[in-house]
Amino acid sequence: MAAGIAAEFGPSCEVVIHDLSKNPDHSIVHIVNGHISGRKVGDGASNVVLEQMKTNAPEPRDHLSYLMKTPDGKIIKSSTVYIRNGRGKVSAILSINYDISKLLMVESALHDLISTEEPAQAEPERIVNVNDLLEELIQRSVALVGKPVALMNKDDKVKAIQFLNQNGAFLVTKSGDKVAKYFGISKYTLYSYIDTKQQEGKPS
Repeated sequence: MAAGIAAEFGPSCEVVIHDLSKNPDHSIVHIVNGHISGRKVGDGASNVVLEQMKTNAPEPRDHLSYLMKTPDGKIIKSSTVYIRNGRGKVSAILSINYDISKLLMVESALHDLISTEEPAQAEPERIVNVNDLLEELIQRSVALVGKPVALMNKDDKVKAIQFLNQNGAFLVTKSGDKVAKYFGISKYTLYSYIDTKQQEGKPS
């Protein structure tokens, strides 16, 4: 199926299948035209995949026609479809990524000729590997707290670590070691922060 889709659109179309039963570091089980995003079979999960692995949502909504940006600057128009097994449970994710970089260059050239005002450009989401994604989530957690780690108290660190937990950071292999080291705490303390917050949310 994936090869057929890619063949229909040609070398500018990448088709990726993620197996949600796999380790998120190696969720890609099939890919056609991987040169578009620079990925291959055995590479890790994207934001969309990590989100589904974390939430295990029974009825996730397909993501259609959104923009991504590869590390080398390509602009990709993506659609993500959730695949269900015989029991109706989401077991895989199919992503179709079309490289529209050249089309955007043509559009930009035409727009410059006919436009009389500056367009508002939205920043596409980036395609990153799992380790880069973890680093990005850590930086977002620090930004959420609003102060550097050296100035954080316990409550600040709990808030940051809860953000990481809610966004699937700990699905990444050995992420606990990296997060604990970054925040200057032990792994025992790391998990106690998570457990403490979870206990607070339970009814008495």
